[in-house]
Amino acid sequence: MLTAELRTEISALAAHAPTSRAACIDALKLVQARLRYVDDAALAETARLLDMSAAELDEVATFYNLIFRRPVGKTVLLLCNSITCWMLGADKLSAHVCARLGIKPGGTSADGRFTLLPIVCLGHCDHAPALLAGETLHGDVTMAGLDAMISVQE
Repeated sequence: MLTAELRTEISALAAHAPTSRAACIDALKLVQARLRYVDDAALAETARLLDMSAAELDEVATFYNLIFRRPVGKTVLLLCNSITCWMLGADKLSAHVCARLGIKPGGTSADGRFTLLPIVCLGHCDHAPALLAGETLHGDVTMAGLDAMISVQE
């Protein structure tokens, strides 16, 4: 369930939007920032605050690939799998991360620290392969660089 503070922040977002529904993406981002993902209960409560049905808000949440509807690790590793990143070794980087963390693509490490997710494009093709770790964009990613990044966050 949402805290009173979070409900107040969502209501404030809705009050400043042309319609309460217009604040739905910002509200989902806010919920996710606090809870790390948007579970069914949080989604339903947020929908009520925005005068939407839970199904309507879920349609928005599942359309945007940066809104997580299931638990994720503390750091989400979004590895670009566009054609440019793939050509420059993104598939090898994915296999390396999976082996290192003992997961499959889409999985979360046993300690809950990392989730590896593919993403269609990060718009960083001139520095492929690219990875978004949390909110930090990395380009020209190498296995050694990835190992260092994971080690720093462990």
